[in-house]
Amino acid sequence: MTYTRTLLRAAVVAAGATLLPSAASAQSAPPPQFAMCKVCHKTTDKAPSAIGPTLWRVGGRKAGTLPGYAYSPAMKQSDLVWDRKTLMAFLAKPRTVVPGTKMAYAGTSDPKAAAALADYLLGLK
Repeated sequence: MTYTRTLLRAAVVAAGATLLPSAASAQSAPPPQFAMCKVCHKTTDKAPSAIGPTLWRVGGRKAGTLPGYAYSPAMKQSDLVWDRKTLMAFLAKPRTVVPGTKMAYAGTSDPKAAAALADYLLGLK
């Protein structure tokens, strides 16, 4: 195959890939602050939990209830439901919102960062 033909084929494949619907294209890109989160959390449909629970469809979920993940007793008993307000509060001060959480993240003091993270997480569906 010639070099030009190879490039043309690659361009067609790349263009076709951008036209096909996918879960990833329906989501917004993660904010830069999510880089720390993705070390422990997955964000795609049917992804297994890792160090932390998967965050796919976290919006509206009762905290501590994702099947197959070993939550701390504190998280299981928290009675939280993950909405924007709750996520922002938790992302700012996890140990204040859920004393005894096993999540290692200390929180963010930047309200804009917490809002960007919460909005991203709520879009994972």
